[in-house]
Amino acid sequence: MAEALDKIQDDVQEHAAESRFNGYIALFVAVVATFMALCNVKDGNVVQAMQQSQAKAIDQWAYYQSKGTKQHIAENAADMLRTQLDMNPGLKPAARAKVEAKIQAQETAARKYEKEKEQIKGEAVQAAKDYDTMNIHDDQFDLAEACLSVAVALAGVTALTKKRWLFAVASVFAGFGLLFGLAGFFHWNLHSDLMAKVLG
Repeated sequence: MAEALDKIQDDVQEHAAESRFNGYIALFVAVVATFMALCNVKDGNVVQAMQQSQAKAIDQWAYYQSKGTKQHIAENAADMLRTQLDMNPGLKPAARAKVEAKIQAQETAARKYEKEKEQIKGEAVQAAKDYDTMNIHDDQFDLAEACLSVAVALAGVTALTKKRWLFAVASVFAGFGLLFGLAGFFHWNLHSDLMAKVLG
């Protein structure tokens, strides 16, 4: 009878230990899944900002090209007007003054377009840099979500198999996920090119 009571007591203690372990796993999964959801939301915002930066860069380069075309037209118009002056040396002073004023206006327009092009180019280059910076954070959140997903899956398998070493492996993946997620949130310069290529 004493042996039976000992067996029951051992079973109760083992069941209590398993319940505590399952409770830790449940808490682990809840925390990891919550952080993964936050990373997912932030990643979505980063992707939207990346799309806006990319669209801005494309728009600015198109605008740059249009200013270049206008500059080229103004320079050609000034050259043509100069040629007209050279071909007509006997032009009356009033007519010559009008042509010279048009040449001056075209040259002024060409200089204005050149100056505008430099400003537009700066904005396009900055938008491209912003995109590249955000792309690093996008990769960080992608890596975080991948690691955290693996951690949740391993925790689920741990709950079924009761193999504690699996929980340790899940914790390692969760640690990497947490690290990359925090790097994304706090803009740390932490990036794994190898993992980004594998996941990309």
